[in-house]
Amino acid sequence: MATPQLSPGVLTREVDLTVGRAENVLDNIGAIAGPFRIGPVDDPIDIATEEDLINVFGKPLSTDAQYEYWMSAASYLSYGGVLKVCRTDHTDLNNGNAGVGIASTTSGYLKIKNYDDYQENWISSTEFTYGAKNPGSWSNGLKVCVIDDLADQTIGVTTDNLTNAGAIIGYAVTSALSNVVIPGAGSTAGFSGYLKGIITGVSTDSTNSLSKIDVKIVSRVSSAGTETKIDYKQYTQYSSFDTSDTLMFVNNSGINTGLAATVGQYTPASVVDWYDEQVLGLENSTVYWKSLAPKPVSNVYVTDRKGEGDGMHVAVVDDFGTISGIQGAILEKHISLSKAEDAISAINSPQKIYYKQYLADFSDNIWAGYNVSAAADGYWETNPIATGFGTACTPYTTAQGLWGQKAQDTTFSAIGNVTYKLGGGTDYDSTIPEIGQNGAMTATLGDLKTSYDKFANKDEIQVDYLIMGPGLGARDLSQAKANSLISIAGSRKDCVACVGPHRGDLVNITNTTTQTTNLITYFAPLSSSSYGIFDSGYKYTYDRFNNEFRYVPTNGDVAGLMCRTNIVAYPWFSPAGQQRGIINNAIKLAYNPTKDQRDQLYPNRINAVITQPGTGTLLFGDKTALAYASAFDRINVRRLFLTIEQALQKAAEAQLFELNDELTRANFRNIVEPYLRDVEAKRGLYGFLVVCDTTNNTPDVIDNNEFRADIYLKPAKSINYVTLTFVATRTGVSFDEVAGRV
Repeated sequence: MATPQLSPGVLTREVDLTVGRAENVLDNIGAIAGPFRIGPVDDPIDIATEEDLINVFGKPLSTDAQYEYWMSAASYLSYGGVLKVCRTDHTDLNNGNAGVGIASTTSGYLKIKNYDDYQENWISSTEFTYGAKNPGSWSNGLKVCVIDDLADQTIGVTTDNLTNAGAIIGYAVTSALSNVVIPGAGSTAGFSGYLKGIITGVSTDSTNSLSKIDVKIVSRVSSAGTETKIDYKQYTQYSSFDTSDTLMFVNNSGINTGLAATVGQYTPASVVDWYDEQVLGLENSTVYWKSLAPKPVSNVYVTDRKGEGDGMHVAVVDDFGTISGIQGAILEKHISLSKAEDAISAINSPQKIYYKQYLADFSDNIWAGYNVSAAADGYWETNPIATGFGTACTPYTTAQGLWGQKAQDTTFSAIGNVTYKLGGGTDYDSTIPEIGQNGAMTATLGDLKTSYDKFANKDEIQVDYLIMGPGLGARDLSQAKANSLISIAGSRKDCVACVGPHRGDLVNITNTTTQTTNLITYFAPLSSSSYGIFDSGYKYTYDRFNNEFRYVPTNGDVAGLMCRTNIVAYPWFSPAGQQRGIINNAIKLAYNPTKDQRDQLYPNRINAVITQPGTGTLLFGDKTALAYASAFDRINVRRLFLTIEQALQKAAEAQLFELNDELTRANFRNIVEPYLRDVEAKRGLYGFLVVCDTTNNTPDVIDNNEFRADIYLKPAKSINYVTLTFVATRTGVSFDEVAGRV
């Protein structure tokens, strides 16, 4: 009603009848769960192409159960849909890993299923140092190579007993500086005192009487005892050692550690840059770290907070070529990561570069677990400046150098150049016999149900087609798996479950009568539901990865045919027949039912997959799994209603919390009726009626805070039966005399 005006004028009103919209929401999203070779466990991943399937979940293996899952997924993808793939768990699955510490060669049992599992349960684990990104034997032998800034120089000393010389990890090494001009020091006067470093590594070669020490340059100490922290600069007298220096080894009390005053003094036989000599710890190739990246340095974020020693590089190497096929292939390199848990990239701010989180987010192959700084197996924690010790060097305590602290005022411990070899990864149980000639490589019914349950909540995950793939070793287990998928689809009420036969009922059985009986027996006890679709197919197709022809269930193809129908027509068209029902990559069928056999299958809710000469292999039926006569016993009708229901649900959601009055009801009708007219024009409906007024929105309904709309639909029906009658007449008979009378 218009607002009353008290004087002459023009009143302008606006009525918005455009709130909300109705549009088709079927996105061709399939879903399958199974025992894939690699990939995250119990974590549905979107796969758009066969290449994506290979990259995330690996290639098909030769075992029957495993390749059937993989090739069912690939079959669906060949029709143009998107597939959510969930790798199924199994008690035998474990991740390849390296045990705790930097010197460990042991691999314990470890199972990290996926990213969420790692974040919740494993990121602070003390059970492994590095682990494979997902379970399976695929990672055994994988190398994780790590390097940080443990040393600056490697100095050769002509002696076969550095211990007697006083060269001990953690002690200082010094050389005198006399009147050295230091650029930028603010004075042209020469500096006198000594250069100091920390011994971070010692190796003795008794055969050649040439021992080596690794040294971290830390400071200059003036003749007056003033110590200044410095950074290493190669080939400079004031910040590096060279062969012209005289070295002295000094303990933490500032005392010459030699047996006599002259014993602890040595002239270097050689001096090289430590990083230049570092190689990855590989068995089948030699790779220098310097060929991958410059020497690790402290992150700017860390140094700005007076921290240091956080920089590190990580490389993942396929040393044996088991993953890439190339020995020594560098699968990943992660440069300039940080040991500080709050470090941020100087280039890609605000990207966090704490190595654990960075590898979790960006590595395809590894997780990081135990912070090796806490292990007492040979690392050294550098302390650049320690006061009151003269020429000595006192290390920090372990706690002071631990990785994973915040950057502020933290000097992080160093481990140098360490390579970890992963082992202990295991696959699914391969001892349970399957119907085929190969081992199972399969999961249990319970494990599969757990994975398919990941698709059960329609508010969390969108799915249009649930794909069964193969059954299990026993018929009753296959039936149980099929019923679980039908139950999920029936509970969601927005998708259909594509269910195939039990392998043992068709494959390698030559008697078609037996096959027909087996199929009817198998499908008969399955749940009656319009959200299920049964097919009879096992197609013979080529597996290019194993160079073999294999039998694969066609339920992935049936889901794919519905995808194709959405693309070339509309969901309310049947996916069967010669127009839209041709199945891809089928050489032959394990079972090609005759017309008489199809007459037995169809009343039992089974859509035959047949091969027609000159046409190919096609789906030759469009029944749902509904066990009684109904409009919903046809696939096209079920999918018509799914499409309309989902579209109008979105439109109805726009009415929530609005007032239940004629304006709201008119707005809703204004959305629904044009949409249904469009569906009708596209041959999906023979007619419709929308009732949304005071007849169904009564005062009681309104008082109950409800909104009601009754939508009556006459669904279009697909043709299942064609009758052609040929009538022969005498020459002199008029067609008008006999037409319609035969």
